[in-house]
Amino acid sequence: MTTSSQAPITSSELANLWMTYQEKTMIIRMLEHFIEHADDEAKQLLQLHCDRAVLSVEAITSILQQEGAVIPMGFTEGDVHKGVPKLYDYMYDIMYLHLMTKVEMSLYALFTGMTYRKDIEDFFIGLTAESQAVNSQSTQFLLKKGVLIRPPFVSMPTEVRFVKDKEYMGGLNLFNEKRSLNTVEVSLIHHAIETNLVGMQLMIGFAQVATNEDVRKYLVKGMKLSEKIEMDLGEFLRQSFIEPPATHAGKATASKTAPFSDKLMMYNTSLLASFGLGSNALGGAFSLRSDLPAKMAFIGKDIFAFAQEGGKIMIKNGWMEEPPQVEDRNQLTK
Repeated sequence: MTTSSQAPITSSELANLWMTYQEKTMIIRMLEHFIEHADDEAKQLLQLHCDRAVLSVEAITSILQQEGAVIPMGFTEGDVHKGVPKLYDYMYDIMYLHLMTKVEMSLYALFTGMTYRKDIEDFFIGLTAESQAVNSQSTQFLLKKGVLIRPPFVSMPTEVRFVKDKEYMGGLNLFNEKRSLNTVEVSLIHHAIETNLVGMQLMIGFAQVATNEDVRKYLVKGMKLSEKIEMDLGEFLRQSFIEPPATHAGKATASKTAPFSDKLMMYNTSLLASFGLGSNALGGAFSLRSDLPAKMAFIGKDIFAFAQEGGKIMIKNGWMEEPPQVEDRNQLTK
């Protein structure tokens, strides 16, 4: 139980530890498949993150045991199948790691700000730094291999300018000429397309190997949604004569043999949908051309509906582990 020198963990700390346990145990299973098929150079980076994820799971387990809390189920060895053909080809393993460390950086920074007990705060600060380090390593790895596409270069500003024309925020009027994108808008669109492309390949591979028919149809729907998002956002760049990011690497193979359980594939898809919703909201909030937030709102609506449908499939199949609950006072007082 909790020692007398520290307070019990709060509801938010319990929630964040629980969510981290789910994410880390899922990452371990994904990385186990990638490590099995990786070349030596990529394997070293993948193994490093996998080993650190195992240590994180052990740390969370220790904290929950000290608090007298049940250890979550998360994802186990039964959720990954060894000895099957690889599901993704050249460089996808590091591209996936690059994407997931972006998710982790966002999550752990958020969790740190929601934490009050010093040992748990230190834990999430450490996870934030760790995810940043691995993201940097995977970024440089992919750049060196010519797989990751940098955002476009622009002419450097030579003077400070202020917006004087209210049309700067226009964009919805079809008869008015739209201004070119600013660098804030380009950066957010580029980021959204880059992450969406990796997520789309993930769902293509998942759809090929899913054993549950509802899951397969759902993942095909996710593939098509990802394609639509890439086309819609890419058009904004093309209007400013900028080519959207694309890569020759990281495609799904032709394998039809599942390396992962349907439960794990659905959770991974759900996690990326949640990340997509957050990124989409950020993009809309910082865009000053009115047609961009409008498009982001439509995309967000589609992602939310997709996530909701996925949740129903997970509940139907008994795959959605329930987060710790607050006391139900209505039931307790009956």
